[in-house]
Amino acid sequence: MFESLQDRLQGVFDQLTRRGRLSEADVDKALREVRLALLEADVNFKVVKEFIGRVRERAVGAEVARTITPGQQVIKIVHEELLTTLGDSAPLNLGGGSPHLIMLVGLQGSGKTTAAAKLALHLRKSKHSPLLVAADTRRPAAIEQLKVLGRELAMPVYAEDPSVPPPQICANAIKAAKSGAHNIVILDTAGRLQIDQALMEELSQIKAKTNPQEILLVADAMTGQEAVRVAEGFHQQVRLTGLILTKIDGDARGGAAISIRSVTGVPIKFLGTGEKSGDLEVFHPDRLASRILGMGDVLSLIERAEEVIDEDVAERGAKKLLEGNFTLEDFLEQLQQVKKLGPLNKVMDLIPGMGELTKAIPQEDMEKQLKRTQAIINSMTTQERRNAKIFNGSRKKRVASGSGTTVQEVNQLLTQFRQMKKMMQQLRNPRARQNLMNMLGGFR
Repeated sequence: MFESLQDRLQGVFDQLTRRGRLSEADVDKALREVRLALLEADVNFKVVKEFIGRVRERAVGAEVARTITPGQQVIKIVHEELLTTLGDSAPLNLGGGSPHLIMLVGLQGSGKTTAAAKLALHLRKSKHSPLLVAADTRRPAAIEQLKVLGRELAMPVYAEDPSVPPPQICANAIKAAKSGAHNIVILDTAGRLQIDQALMEELSQIKAKTNPQEILLVADAMTGQEAVRVAEGFHQQVRLTGLILTKIDGDARGGAAISIRSVTGVPIKFLGTGEKSGDLEVFHPDRLASRILGMGDVLSLIERAEEVIDEDVAERGAKKLLEGNFTLEDFLEQLQQVKKLGPLNKVMDLIPGMGELTKAIPQEDMEKQLKRTQAIINSMTTQERRNAKIFNGSRKKRVASGSGTTVQEVNQLLTQFRQMKKMMQQLRNPRARQNLMNMLGGFR
């Protein structure tokens, strides 16, 4: 989502870090580029003006002049002021009465019903027992959509005849939640193509009848500054407590994510990062700021890995690798684990310093290489996968033919595998491990 903005900012930062001392003119020139990059990313112009003003005030003062690395210091200031713009983390308010009520509002097409299901799954992973409520009676398909999502996730859905008024459906759902031992109720309310009085009256009635702890607006990041205006409109009418920004993985330029907290005062609580049911991230301003500035996001990568990767398989592979018993069979098993993390380019973007590599290697090439590697290993016999030393010319030719690749590609995979094993065996030496850690320390 922030690829274009990252590229522009990285170019500015590269110029800054190549210089020694920075004059006021140098800072102003760099900030002009930053300003243009933010405006092109569809960030609200008032937010850009305030942001640049704060950065400049700090960047032309003693805070930068006295430092040994002024360019790096300016980047640090940009990062800190971006955090100020994005605001603090705002976890869900799950206090108060039981069941806790979360009311989702938004326009049609924002992904509200899907977001309701994703949120329910997220809360269930945190040991809660959510109940989804189909309160959008104006769009019959919305009720069926929520029921389908509920079946897919084995999540209970409360629904009534569309002729029943939505405020009454929500009140009845609360009673059902209490009898069914559900501690959280998620209300999927009606949407419109635009904000209108009828919609707001219905939402106000639901709010008055249920008294929700959270009123979350589901806004489409693809709409750019329109998402900010929609948030302002809903906030004035029903007093939002937070936002879920959806389609953050699309082609949007990112301006809404940067602007919305500063303009509306309403915190972003979740980001919808994809179409799968698990593609909902808790919003961490510091992590988003790091992504925008091309610094990666290791914590999010670790959390994703903890969710999808089999810990026993990962530990077994690591142990065999260090002991020198790692085989191509193990390698294939680990590749299958890595695939669970999602598209390789997105995974690499979360690793500091890897952003440039992903630009140099197209996503299609990464995926093709991964599939090619799997095909080669799958074309081997069990004996060959467990003992790569037995490969000779005829075996390589047979594997190449079976996998639709060339002998050269088979040779390349075997060479890389041997080099990886050799490097890991060297790391059994404590001094070698310490040297590697010292080397990696230089990239922090």
